[in-house]
Amino acid sequence: MVRIQRRKLLASCLCITATVFLLVTLQVVVELGKFERKKFKNSNLNDGHAQMEEEPIHLHPFLKREGLTLNRKKTMAADSYPIMLWWSPLTGETGRLGQCGADTCFFTINRTYLHHHRTKAFLFYGTDFNIDSLPLPRKAHHDWALFHEESPKNNYKLFHQPVITLFNYTATFSRHSHLPLTTQYLEGTEVLKSLRYLVPLQSKNHLRKSLAPLVYVQSDCDPPSDRDSYVRELMTYIEVDSYGECLRNKALPQQLNGPASMDAGDFYRILAQYKFILAFENAVCDDYVTEKFWRPLKLGVVPVYYGSPSIADWLPSNRSAILVSEFSHPRELASYIRQLDHDDRLYQAYIEWKLKGEISNQRLLTALRERKWGVQDIKQDNYIDAFECMVCTKVWDNIRLQEKGLPLKRWKADITHLSCPEPTAFAFSPLAPRRSSLREMWIPSFQQSKKEAQALRKSPKRK
Repeated sequence: MVRIQRRKLLASCLCITATVFLLVTLQVVVELGKFERKKFKNSNLNDGHAQMEEEPIHLHPFLKREGLTLNRKKTMAADSYPIMLWWSPLTGETGRLGQCGADTCFFTINRTYLHHHRTKAFLFYGTDFNIDSLPLPRKAHHDWALFHEESPKNNYKLFHQPVITLFNYTATFSRHSHLPLTTQYLEGTEVLKSLRYLVPLQSKNHLRKSLAPLVYVQSDCDPPSDRDSYVRELMTYIEVDSYGECLRNKALPQQLNGPASMDAGDFYRILAQYKFILAFENAVCDDYVTEKFWRPLKLGVVPVYYGSPSIADWLPSNRSAILVSEFSHPRELASYIRQLDHDDRLYQAYIEWKLKGEISNQRLLTALRERKWGVQDIKQDNYIDAFECMVCTKVWDNIRLQEKGLPLKRWKADITHLSCPEPTAFAFSPLAPRRSSLREMWIPSFQQSKKEAQALRKSPKRK
């Protein structure tokens, strides 16, 4: 009897095992079928747009906003929306419906849309702007929009009146741009007020036994601003610790070598030990203000600034930086820095705003409050999102005016949207032989770009 019960139990277990095996096998077959169907759909894409079956694909990691998922039906529906064609493939997106408030536009880098009747605007990234490869002849209903946050050394052609006025809309570092990016390297007021990296003045005075009063960190040598020539001359009058490739006389720890370390906490802590940081831009342009200026302010170090002639408009307080332009020679600047270095009361006046957490510059506060994008903030659009939506909204505004039979509104950039003078060398620096001096490239480059800009507008189809 016991043997019979054991056999029944064994038979039941075998049945259960077989049933489970059959269910698992069936599930695998179903999943394989789904995969094959999905694979078959993806292999039949023939319209040039990105098709996303399950989840949106992020084709460019810089863009945080998810586009609307496009299947074949939605791709066909894109014919109902204005097309924004990125002539520079900055975003890498072959097709995306973007929502800008109540307005929707179709964004793509696919140049087959060049002659599409719904194409309304061409978007250009300044560094990649090439006058030999433009969507010409330009049609009357095509708007051109420029996004350029970089220094003029990346593309001097844009900084001449014949080229900048080609564009209807701009997003540049100039405050006069339609979408100003002047504060593109500043997260907000809180990082300026933060005392996270601040080293007390008493500690800095003690550190002065082993550190110079000034620190310089640059690895982009001999740029159009000729900053290395100035610093080289300054070094003859006062001690400067230089960690970068340019004029290096001091080494960073091995783990901090490389561009990726420039925003590392350990690198910040090294810089924060100094009293002054040489914050020299690679070009001299109104409103071209980079992390070189904001970084020392974040760390509680006094920036010694050379670059934008309009920098006084962006200081957190009237006394928060030393401006090189106020000194006729590096000798005078060195003398003033030595004076501050030896007088705690005078030095403290330059960091008092930070110790109190008081930013008195209303222009700066307003710019940060009113900008339509954020910096390293996942809760806000980034500035490329904002640029795309600015163009989309303006295109839709004119579509609505046209539908009402009203005159269209025409937008046009002017020379103030990117203003940089011809590069000049400092008079006190002896000129090196032409073939060995990289900085002597910039003046001929500027002059050649001016000729090319003028030639661009001589052709009627390019106006």
